[in-house]
Order: sequence, then structure tokens, then C-alpha cells
Amino acid sequence: MSSKNTTHSSVARYFDTMDYGPAPESDTDARHWLASHAEGFGHFIDGRFTTASAGAHFETAEPATGRRLARIAQGSAQDVDAAVAAARAAQPGWLALGGHGRARHLYALARMVQRHARLLAVVEALDNGKPIRETRDLDVPLVARHFYHHAGWAQLQEREFADQVPLGVVGQIIPWNFPLLMLAWKIAPALALGNTVVLKPAELTPLSALLFAELAAQADLPAGVLNVVTGDGATGAALVAHEGVDKIAFTGSTDVGRLIREATAGSGKSLTLELGGKSPFIVFDDADIDAAVEGVVDAIWFNQGQVCCAGSRLLLQEGIATDFIARLRRRMQSLRVGSPMDKAIDMGSLIDPTQLERVRALVATGVREGATCYQAPGTLPPGGSFFPPTLLTNVHPASTVATEEIFGPVLVTMTFRTPDEAVALANNTRYGLAASVWSETIGLALGIAPQLQAGVVWVNATNLFDAGVGFGGYRESGYGREGGREGCYEYLKPRAWAERKPRTAAVVAVAVQAANETSKIQAKPTSTLPAIDRTAKLFIGGKQVRPDGELSHPVFAASGWRLGEVGTGNRKDIRNAVAAARAATGWSSATPHRRAQALYYLAENLSARADEFAARIASLTGVTARAAQAEVDASVSRLFAYGAWADKYEGTVHVPPLRGVALATVEPMGVVGVVCPDEAPLLSFVSLFAPLMAMGNRTVIVPSEKHPLIATDFYQVLETSDLPAGVINLVTGPVASLAQTLAEHDDVDALWVFGAKELSRNAERLSVGNLKRTLVDHGLATDWHDPASAEGALFLRHATQVKNIWIPYGE
Repeated sequence: MSSKNTTHSSVARYFDTMDYGPAPESDTDARHWLASHAEGFGHFIDGRFTTASAGAHFETAEPATGRRLARIAQGSAQDVDAAVAAARAAQPGWLALGGHGRARHLYALARMVQRHARLLAVVEALDNGKPIRETRDLDVPLVARHFYHHAGWAQLQEREFADQVPLGVVGQIIPWNFPLLMLAWKIAPALALGNTVVLKPAELTPLSALLFAELAAQADLPAGVLNVVTGDGATGAALVAHEGVDKIAFTGSTDVGRLIREATAGSGKSLTLELGGKSPFIVFDDADIDAAVEGVVDAIWFNQGQVCCAGSRLLLQEGIATDFIARLRRRMQSLRVGSPMDKAIDMGSLIDPTQLERVRALVATGVREGATCYQAPGTLPPGGSFFPPTLLTNVHPASTVATEEIFGPVLVTMTFRTPDEAVALANNTRYGLAASVWSETIGLALGIAPQLQAGVVWVNATNLFDAGVGFGGYRESGYGREGGREGCYEYLKPRAWAERKPRTAAVVAVAVQAANETSKIQAKPTSTLPAIDRTAKLFIGGKQVRPDGELSHPVFAASGWRLGEVGTGNRKDIRNAVAAARAATGWSSATPHRRAQALYYLAENLSARADEFAARIASLTGVTARAAQAEVDASVSRLFAYGAWADKYEGTVHVPPLRGVALATVEPMGVVGVVCPDEAPLLSFVSLFAPLMAMGNRTVIVPSEKHPLIATDFYQVLETSDLPAGVINLVTGPVASLAQTLAEHDDVDALWVFGAKELSRNAERLSVGNLKRTLVDHGLATDWHDPASAEGALFLRHATQVKNIWIPYGE
């Protein structure tokens, strides 16, 4: 009787106080699984667990308690070798299964995740410190969704990606903040499209990857298709450097992303980087304030703020700022920090003491720099790496906490007056991963979204994800996309490019000889009149200009006859050209129809001077008049092709599983540097600038070093084609030094380099400053006359970046 009375008293007390009682999730099954590996986990290679080659191990701890959790194998270069060898051996058979065979396996993996959802969710919460309700209700269902979605792409691969082939062996390195979800984001598309995988999970959170691999083997995934090698940064570095790996997919910090870009430069490895962020959360004065407050909670205190796209910068329109902050503080008072296994808490533990100290230090720095700190009241659990929800107001846009990624539950606030000021503040960051816009005026929200330099924009929402909607960033948030059709291309390469051969002098000579057929080349001009001296200038900002150094260099015909001189550009000329391109912003906002008309007009004017260009090509390269004319005709056709594409290469509408849509819009990269090869000097030149121009980019082009007169002749076509100043800029001169300047220039957004292998390596290596996106040929010869190799969607994809704008609808 007394027990019953005590229960009634307890229930009554909760109704009086409205306090939450504990609601612990059982971790019994997870503990039993850990106990079955009490002696330590090995690597998962070729379908089974193996011991570490060097016998080294390290221990991981529960973030919420600091207690030992598991003993993990430390991977060595030998372990990575074994994993890559297993993946390489398995890849032909995995590809030979065909799309339907792979689809069945991915479907089995999705069902496996659903059957073991509770075990996966508990292991993830123990290993990472995040609340069980997040792993149970968000992470694990989305993991299953990724495998279901990509099973569909496997089934459709032969039809939808008929001109593409898989890359081969993919090395994947995932972070500790979403260990299982990041695994799914990377493994699902790679396996679906015929690749095999070597995965290196984060040192701090390897357990869900090891559990997944174990369950995948039980689900009959063929041995060697998925391999997991655990370890620290040295293990990841060994995977990045391995010559048997065809692609690296990395999610993590921007600093490490730079190191990986440098390490893979010139290797020919494909690379995608999903890096840090400092995402703006913009609230206009007509927003639903209470809804926006809840949005802030999800934006920054979800997963303890350890989210790359966390809405960590709150930008409030001045008229609502005071009210909004007051409501937000009240809401913070109800947030509960506690054990991850408690289903009634809002926040768990940060990942480890090191991260906890980093967050503390950055908050202290913010206060020293003038910010006002407010932290939600309440007692933090003892023993773990807990930090309270934190709000910093009176933050200056240039302060440390406004510019640096804190990666913790810390929100900084600033105010704005006008929409233009909101955009300026939002874009005042070197990152560009995500943004949220809150307004009840949908026209305002959709007007702001395209102006934000971010790969994902949520309208009246935040932290929405789906396997069918691409995710990825701009600028120092990395490049490449994960999810959706655009994410599939990251694990494929064009069939035509897979068959290219290294560019050598012998290959070029054979091509010229074949083109010549039986014609002979004149040794020198037949005219008896002396030639009028002409030195071709640079073309910058719509004008012919002398090079900064007032230097020039000679250009010779194939016969050895001196044809003239061109300006020798230098670093200052590149800077001037970049500035002119940056100023030509109107071209990026021009309608696709306007850009199409400009390309058609270029084609018309080039066609009118076809004989002149054909003669120039013949004299410079040594090809016959017939071959030279064919190159001009192909160039006119290519301009027409991109005129056609200009208003037809468009985005799409995704329909994710929510009431709403996601608009996948294609946007220009911005200012793009282009380095042209020597072969087919007119056609390659046109083939590189035309897709960029069609998509609204502005270019700084270094023409063929051997045959620059083709490009300098072409600027006379540009001058008569009503093209806005700064859209195309030409700087002739030594390719190696000019390409280096473009690669190092932080105001260049992307770089295309075709030519010697060393040019490609340097372009990738030197582009790490602002992590510009590169398209290089690694010294492989492109058949510029072949549309499959040199025209179309491949170049258009590299000329654009995809922004996904999420628009929920309904009440």
C-alpha cells in the first residue's frame, strides 16, 4: 500500500513541477556485443575481422562518462595495403554483378539496418555521446534511407549513367560527429555504382562502422567489397597516399582537407571534400518568431552543435532582435543536458575533453573580445565532456567567434537592417556549407536564397537531409556533393576519359601527320613584300592592353618561320585579369537566353572569318588546309552546342519524404582560370571557355604557349560580338608561371588545366589556399574532335555548382 501511495505521490509531484523524470534506454544488447569483442576489435578486411599487422591497439572512451569503452586496432600501412588489395580483387566481380545484383545487396543492407536499428542507435549514442533519441529517430532511419535510395541508382545505372564507369577502389575517411550516417553517405553511392571501399572511421568513434561491417557480412555482402581499417591520422594518411586507391572521399576539418588535397595532387585520384562551416541563420522581422526560435534550437544545439552545417551565426533583423533574444533565452532554460541514454534529454556530451576545452577557450575568447555570454542554468552531469547551451550576443562580425568554427553548442548573434546587409553578413565567411532563411514572405526568402554563397539553403527550416538531395559546400567548405544524382557522379568517370592515353610529343606528331594526309607545308610566305611588324597584346576587361612588363616573345610557324610576337604576361597581368573578371558580375546574373545569344553570335563571327583562322591554324601547327578547316568548323559547331546548352542545362525539383520540395539549382562557379593545351589550339580553346561562358562564369584564360596567336586572333572576334567586358580575359605567356599564379590566387574560384602532367600536379597542389575546384587532365591527351570526350555534360557539371534550396510547405 505504501508503495502505491509513493507512486501516486511521485506522479502528482511531476504534474505539479512539470519536471522530466529519467527515461533510460536499455544498453544491454550493446554491452553484450562489446563484451563479445572484449579482447579487442581487429580490422575488417576481405569479409572478416583480422588482427592488426603491428599488433598495436588503442582504447576508446564513452564521452558521457569518460569510462573505457573498447579496444581498437591501430592500422598500419600494411593493414591499408591488405584492405586495398582485397578491395581491388573484389571490384571486378562486384561490377560484373550488374546493376540489379548490386541493387539487391544494397536493399539487403537497408533491411539489415532496419532490423538492427535499436542496437545501432544505442552503440552510436554510447560511442559518440549524442542523445539516443537523435540516433534512434534521425540517424538510423536516414542510414536506411540512403541504402534504399542508392539501391535504386544501382538498378538504373546502365540506363542513367550509360556513358560512365566506376572509379574502382574508393578510400573513405569519415568524422566522429555522425559516424554511422557519414558511413552510409559514403558507402551507399560507392557500392551502388560498382566501386569497392576501404573505410577509415574516426579514431574516437569506430564502433558503429565495425558493427555495420559485421552485420553486412552476415547479410552476405561479398568479401572485399567493404573493408574497414581503424586507426588514427597516420592510418588515414596511409590510405590517402596509397597508389591502389582511385578516389578519396573525406569529411572533416578544412585544415585536414587541405592536407589531403596537397597529398593527392598530381596522383590522378578523384577527390571530394566535405569540410567545415560557419552557417548563417537569418531571421527577418516578418518571420514566425516562435517557429524560428525552435529552428535555432535544432540548428545549433542538435548533436551538441557538433555539426558541420550548424546554424552557428544568428542574424536578426533589428526590429525583432530584442524580443527574439528574450524568447530564445527562455527557451534555453528548458533545454536539458544529460546522459545520452536518457530519452528525455536535449543534449548529450561533447566528444572528448579536448573538444570540451577547445569550446571553453573559444567562448572565453569571445567574451574577451566584447561578447556577452548567456548560458542556460542547470547542473551538468559529472564525469563527462558536457557543456551547456551557450548564447553570445554583442558579437562583432570580425570577432573570432563569428569567423571560426567552434563545433560546439555555442550560438553567436548579430543584427542587420536590410536584406542586402543580411546577405553581406551571411557571406562574410570563408566557408559556404549551409544557411537558413526565415520569413513569412516567400518571395523575400526565395530572393535571398540565390544570393547566399552556400551549397544548401533551408527556408523556414534547418538541418533537413535526404539521400535524394545533394549536400555539399562552396569555397572552404569543400567541393563535391553527397546524395542524389549529383552525388552519384562523384563515384563515376566518363567512359571516354577512362580510355585516354598520356600526352607525348610522339602522340602529337602522329596526330599531325595523320591530319596532314598528303599535303605539304609552305616553308615561308610567298609574298615578296616585307611583313608589317605586329605584336599581339593581352585582352583584359574587354580591351587590348600591353603586358605589365612591356615584354613580348616570338611565335613560330610549324616550318620554323617567325610569324610574329605576343605579349609576355606576368603576375600583375593575371591580377588585373582576375579583377576584371570579378567585376563582370552581370554576366553571372544574365539570363540563360542572353548567354545563348552571345555564344551563337561568337559562332557567327568566327564562321565569317573561317578561312583566316584555318590559314593561321595550318601555318602554326603544320596540319593540312583541310584539317585546319575541319578544326574551325568543329569550333563553330562547339559554340553552337554550348549556345544550345546555355538555356537547357538546368536544375531539378527533388521531392524528399517531407511536405515540401528541394530545388536543385545550378549556379556558376564564378571566376575560373583556364590553361589551354597546345593541340588543336582553336578547338581546345573554344571547348574550354564555351561551357564556362554558357553557365555564367567569367574566365581568365592562358592560351596555348606554343600557338597563342590563335587566341589573340580570336579577341578580334570577341570585340565584334557584343560580349560584356571582363567575361573573357586572355593573358599570353609562359604557361607554367601563369598557371601557378592562377592556382595561388584566392579570388579565383576554380581552375581548369590541360597540358603537361606537371601542370596538373601543380594546379592541384597550389589550389589549397582557398580550396578552389580543379579540372585537370593529368597529362592525358583529349581528342578535342570527339564530342564524347570534349563536349557536353562533363564540362557543364564542372562549370557549375549545385545549390539545394529546401522549401517546406503547408501549415
